[in-house]
Amino acid sequence: MAVATMGVGAGIGLPLAAWISESADWHVLFWMSGGLGVIVLALTLVVVPHIDDAVGGRLDLIGALGLSAGLIAVLTAITKGNHWGWSAPITLALLAGGLVVLLVWCWYELRHDDPLVDLRTTARPAVLCTNISSIAVGFGMMAQSVAIPLLLESPTATGAGLGQTVLQAGLWMAPFGGMMLLMSPVSGTLIRRIGGRSAFLIGAALLGAGYVLALFLMDTPLQIMAATVVCAAGVGVAYSAMPTLIMDNVPAAESGAAVGLNGLMRSIGTTSASAVMAMVLTGSTVTVAGHHYPDQSAFRWCFVIGAGASFLGFGIALLIPRNSDGTL
Repeated sequence: MAVATMGVGAGIGLPLAAWISESADWHVLFWMSGGLGVIVLALTLVVVPHIDDAVGGRLDLIGALGLSAGLIAVLTAITKGNHWGWSAPITLALLAGGLVVLLVWCWYELRHDDPLVDLRTTARPAVLCTNISSIAVGFGMMAQSVAIPLLLESPTATGAGLGQTVLQAGLWMAPFGGMMLLMSPVSGTLIRRIGGRSAFLIGAALLGAGYVLALFLMDTPLQIMAATVVCAAGVGVAYSAMPTLIMDNVPAAESGAAVGLNGLMRSIGTTSASAVMAMVLTGSTVTVAGHHYPDQSAFRWCFVIGAGASFLGFGIALLIPRNSDGTL
């Protein structure tokens, strides 16, 4: 259901955001997102019932601050690397400093009596392989979200662009969210019948197949939409399987922290994809009316890299051990 909700949000948000950016100041999008966040917080406090499922312990505040500081430094460097320059002192300092903080955080968590994340549990083969493959699939999910809107909106004079407006591009990509919604019950059925591991493998394979299709179907918006729909089907299945794989392999008392860490792994993948796609798209360009746009080879490389990340996630997921009863 969570994946289905994500799909509905994406399906509505893409064209709505495009319409707002064309008809108003794009800063409005951030104010709307902030306002929606406040509304969701209020509804959560008022509507969602409290369930006393506490397992004892206390918040590892130092662990939370350390993890936040390390990730913020590393992800900021990755996000801004193309703009600042990868060899710029600030980029290198943030990367090195963030990695040092994360190493110290690991040392602290291993010695803490009540850690924010039990690293010994996350080192189990099933959990570790799931988290690493989640990074790869998160990368694959985000790569198309960066490349395809630019492909749709670039002028046809570039030899690759499809000349769509921002609103038209949003509408062409809206079926991505719709497919995630449709795949929600399918994902649940797959997980129940063949297990989370097999469902994840199917999702990663579909995501990679969508990129392979995009390599050959990039001449019209309809073709691009078909490729994104296949990608969406893969994302819907894989994202549904991730929490199941995590919860099946950690103690119940640690499931919340473990699933949260898995979400962070996906975020690392999506953030890295944004930086890599930006680097690829700006690495090979053509000039039209005084503006630089990615050429066809840049988009093709984006699709190749996205497919590679998805199939890498598939390969790593093959290493996830089978369940004790022999199922996948």
